[in-house]
Amino acid sequence: MYCPFCRHEDSRVVDSRTADDGGSIRRRRQCPACNRRFTTIETASLSVTKRSGVTEPFSREKIANGVRKACQGRPVDEDDLALLAQRVEETVRSSGSAEIDANEIGLAILGPLRELDEVAYLRFASVYQSFDSLEDFESAITSLRVERDERRAVQGRSGGSGSAVTRSSGAARKGADAALPSHDGGDHDDGDHDDGDHDDGDHDDGESRGSGATATGPSEVARP
Repeated sequence: MYCPFCRHEDSRVVDSRTADDGGSIRRRRQCPACNRRFTTIETASLSVTKRSGVTEPFSREKIANGVRKACQGRPVDEDDLALLAQRVEETVRSSGSAEIDANEIGLAILGPLRELDEVAYLRFASVYQSFDSLEDFESAITSLRVERDERRAVQGRSGGSGSAVTRSSGAARKGADAALPSHDGGDHDDGDHDDGDHDDGDHDDGESRGSGATATGPSEVARP
């Protein structure tokens, strides 16, 4: 890549290390023209296609920002949000696709958020799934109660019977989630990865499309 200081068209890698639990590579580069050094972070490309058809790079920060609104006033800290965003990214990357629909981002948020805080989950689900009646909330609350009862049953048993209840719990949870109302529309369907309140300024530096690797610009002050 070009040197960010003198715009020389080449640079050489002097050090490489994995970062972000192996999800990215941190490279230290040096420009042969001005001898200044800078750092780049390379990650596998993952793009999000919004309802409008616009494609943008996946952003953990946008996930955290979208969920943060639902967690206001709840005992949820920044570390919790960062971990949730990481789990969401791991889920969508596990599909093996380099381009994911924004709706799938929203679905991937619901599970970890339900485990993190039930009240925040109801807030987020009510907007994401466009709840418009008390029945919608009742259905969501019922699914939470089913999951909680099954979880307590698992904790109260051990051995083979505990394994059987675990399988039953998973089936019941899937059934409860399927019973949740599903509506089109809403401006919060995928955290901040939506066309309703997306700030294009947050992604001006993302140029990834499809598969491959991207390198973000220098993240440290260059040393002579």
